Amino acid sequence: MQTKINFNAGPAALPPEVLHEAAKAITKYKKTGLSILELPHRGKEFAEIVAESKQLVRELCDLDDNYEVLWLHGGGRQQFFMVPMNFLAENGSAGYIDSGRWSEEALEYATHYGDVQILATSKDSNYSHLPEWPAKVPKQLAYVHFTTNNTIYGTQWTNIPDTGKVPLIADMSSDIFSRKHDYSRYAMFYAAVQKNLGTPGIALTVIKKDMLERIVRPLPPMLSYAAQVKEDSILNTANVFGVYISLLMLRWTKEKGIATIEKENRHKAKLVYDAIDKSKIFTAHVREKAHRSMMNVCFTANTPENEKKFLALCDERDIIGIKGHRSVGGFRVSLYNAVTVEAVEQLIEVIKNI
Repeated sequence: MQTKINFNAGPAALPPEVLHEAAKAITKYKKTGLSILELPHRGKEFAEIVAESKQLVRELCDLDDNYEVLWLHGGGRQQFFMVPMNFLAENGSAGYIDSGRWSEEALEYATHYGDVQILATSKDSNYSHLPEWPAKVPKQLAYVHFTTNNTIYGTQWTNIPDTGKVPLIADMSSDIFSRKHDYSRYAMFYAAVQKNLGTPGIALTVIKKDMLERIVRPLPPMLSYAAQVKEDSILNTANVFGVYISLLMLRWTKEKGIATIEKENRHKAKLVYDAIDKSKIFTAHVREKAHRSMMNVCFTANTPENEKKFLALCDERDIIGIKGHRSVGGFRVSLYNAVTVEAVEQLIEVIKNI
């Protein structure tokens, strides 16, 4: 039995049901006589895992067969460079919205392959709010890239911006399946799975088929979306266990329902933000309520002494994962889908009683 209350930003909390099913599969997967850790990546059992996972992604995102679903190595950072490698020509230009550490890193990777236009940024205010989306997106851009939720600073886009006919690409690593969403608005979206969808090492990548016709340069197969689609994400030895855990998370998400998950997530976030806003000790990093993230609540204490006291009290209650990112300090409470209301209520008691 787990004893810790896990608010880590990733690897994040997983539901007990998923952990239980995964534990059984590690001993023996179905009737194969093998552990899931030994399962051949080109066998029929893994093919069934991939097929079901793709079907569930399309179902949860309400997408048709015009979209390809891939499970790729390298997590989110690999997508930072695969996107421009595939879609940004040397003489081309792509637009990026700079709203946090990971969006900034994604645009920096893109500069190695072509011209990058920063369409909007909130860097000058330490990413304490979302930048204003540009009124007009240049038509000649190969694509526009943005990050839907910013884990380090605690901001989140609530609306999907309009880019006209320019393809929109989203990094949804930290808020995928956390709320109802129109995924059909994207030409492509991706998510490192260790937040709401599994364990580290892979990324879910969903791409519209017509984007495959926009690939601008010859690439090694491992780095080509077209080649990955052709081989169903199994160009080399696949991360069988990682994809299996994501399948279990997809099943859990479907059973619970996106509407229920969103309702719980909004409730959890309100509990934490209300406690911080009423506190005389803590201050939320994001003051503008419309920009606040449901997934990551970032805040600071008024003195180093109170910071230490808060950490000590959390440690006494077996509450972990609340330290802010090493680049900014302070605190960060990650409220991903598997974090329960009961866990949040225990944290609120500490916040109120410090």
